[in-house]
Amino acid sequence: MDFLTGETLYIDKPLGWTSFDVVKRVRGMLTRRYALKKMKVGHAGTLDPLATGVMIVVTGRSTKLIETLQQGVKEYVATIALGATTPSFDLETEIDATYPTAHITREKVEEVLSRFTGRIEQVPPQYSACKIDGRRAYDMARKGKVADLAPKVLVIDTLELLDFSPESITVRVVCSKGTYIRALARDIGSALESGGHLTALRRTRVGDAAIADCLTPDQLTEFLRIVPIERPADEALVPEKLKNCNFTLL
Repeated sequence: MDFLTGETLYIDKPLGWTSFDVVKRVRGMLTRRYALKKMKVGHAGTLDPLATGVMIVVTGRSTKLIETLQQGVKEYVATIALGATTPSFDLETEIDATYPTAHITREKVEEVLSRFTGRIEQVPPQYSACKIDGRRAYDMARKGKVADLAPKVLVIDTLELLDFSPESITVRVVCSKGTYIRALARDIGSALESGGHLTALRRTRVGDAAIADCLTPDQLTEFLRIVPIERPADEALVPEKLKNCNFTLL
């Protein structure tokens, strides 16, 4: 493989890792393989530390494809706790209010989910990477400040109920770029008059990349350790220090 010219990797991000942790793992192993101090590595779509699943990582000239790759349809499986809210709409923050759930039925949930299918407007979470006057909303939220976030138009193609109880639901979401599943949990809980927050999230697809195509961190480490690496066809991409080297397995 020619990582200097550009390659694409599909990775199953584990719980607790940031998106940057994944990029750092790939960059660290490749710079050691090529004996370089740095090289271009990026990702096509952030996942929160509390989420798992598909991440697309690109290297070299393939980093120019990031914007295109980000446009791909996303698929998630999300578990939403009903009857309680948190400021971040997930488990990053503590519960700040509780509500009754006895009135919630499967039929009511199905009806509410249908309201969020199609073209909708969604206000991003306060704990998000949206920028306000150059500042990240999550930085402001962690300091107790409220950002004025405008609603964004997005499309939800599918919102399927997979599992139901009055206290928790699991849904499959197929949606466009820019959808905050945490905000969707907030809005579904509000529509059910019970409050809601995300307790688990797994991204199962980004465009053509499915979870079955992804490498776990251990598989990634082994793959990058043994995969043959090639000299770029374009000599301009070869660092001067590598021009007289033969690339071999480590």
